[in-house]
Amino acid sequence: MSTPTANLEVFPRSVRLVLWLGLAALAAFPFAGSDFYVQMVTRMMILAIFAMSLDLLQGVSGLVSLGHAAYFGLAGYALAFLMPQNEATSLWLTLPLSVLASGLAALVIGFFAVRTHGIYFIMVTMAFAQMVFFLFFDNKALGGSDGLYINFKPTVNLGGWTLMDLDNKKTLYFFTLAAMLLVYAFLRRLLWSPFGRALAGIRVNEHRMRALGFGTFGYKLTAFSLAGALAGLAGYLWGVQTGYINPELMGFHMSAHAIMMVILGGMGNFAGAIVGAFGFEVVLHLFKDLPQVGSVQLGKHWQLWMGSFIVLVVIFAPRGLLGLADRLGRQKGAADE
Repeated sequence: MSTPTANLEVFPRSVRLVLWLGLAALAAFPFAGSDFYVQMVTRMMILAIFAMSLDLLQGVSGLVSLGHAAYFGLAGYALAFLMPQNEATSLWLTLPLSVLASGLAALVIGFFAVRTHGIYFIMVTMAFAQMVFFLFFDNKALGGSDGLYINFKPTVNLGGWTLMDLDNKKTLYFFTLAAMLLVYAFLRRLLWSPFGRALAGIRVNEHRMRALGFGTFGYKLTAFSLAGALAGLAGYLWGVQTGYINPELMGFHMSAHAIMMVILGGMGNFAGAIVGAFGFEVVLHLFKDLPQVGSVQLGKHWQLWMGSFIVLVVIFAPRGLLGLADRLGRQKGAADE
C-alpha cells in the first residue's frame, strides 16, 4: 500500500513527458485558440477540479458518492447570493465563503453519511443530494427551477485599481489553470501524508485500521468535508464562467458525470482525474456531433454511445486511460531494456 504504484502517482518517463507537454499546451492555448475554445478548455479544467474532489472520496477513501454534485451547485448558489445585482464584489470575499458553504454542507451531510457503509452510503449520499436539489428547485425564494443569474464577475481590487477581473476570458482561464494545479499539488501531497495513507488503509480494510487504533469515522468525515469544499471551488468557478446557476447542477446526472470522469481517467489517481475530465468532455462533444445516418440522428443518442464507451474502458482498461498509458509505458521501458 505504501509503494508508489498503490495510487499510480509515479509514472514512467514517457507518461510524465506527455503530462508535461499537456501542461505546456494548456499554458499556451489562450494565445492560439479562439474565445470559444478558450471557454471550452476553461470548462474542462473546472470539471477536472470537480473530478479530483470526487476522486479523493471514491479513489483514495473508497467512498462512492452519488450526491457529490450537491456541493458543486451549492457554491455556485452561494456566489449568486453573495454577488450584488448592480456591481461586482471582491474575489477574496466570495470565493472563501462559497467554498466554506460547500464544506460545511458536506460536514453536516457527512456526519450522517459516513456512519453507513457500502450500498447504504451510496443511497444516503444520493438521498441528501436529492433533498438539496428539491430544496432549491421548489423554492422560488432560492431561484426555483429557473435558477439565478450572476450579472457581475468577482474582481480583485487594490485601492482604485482592478488587479484582476474574472469577466475577462483569458484572466479566468489562467486563474482556473492555477486553481487546478494548486488542487492537484495539494491532493498529491495529501496522498503521501500520514492522513492520506490512513485513508488508503481504510479503503483496503477499515476493520483492521480500527483495530490498529485509527478513528476511521473522523478520517472519513474529514475527507468527505474536504472533498465537498473542493467540489465547491469547482462550482464557484462554474458560476463565474457561465454567469448562471440552476438546480440541475446539483442533480444526479452531474454526480454521474463526475464518476464517469474518475473511472475514465483512473481511480485513485489525481492526474488521471484531470485526464478523465478532459477525455470525457472531448468524447462527449464527438458523440453529440455525430451525423445523421439514414433516418437516425446518431448525435441525439449520445448517452448510448457514451455509456458503451465507458463500458469498454472498464473492460479493457480497468485502471483508466492514464493507467493504460502507464502500463504501455512500462512495457515499452521493459522491452527497451
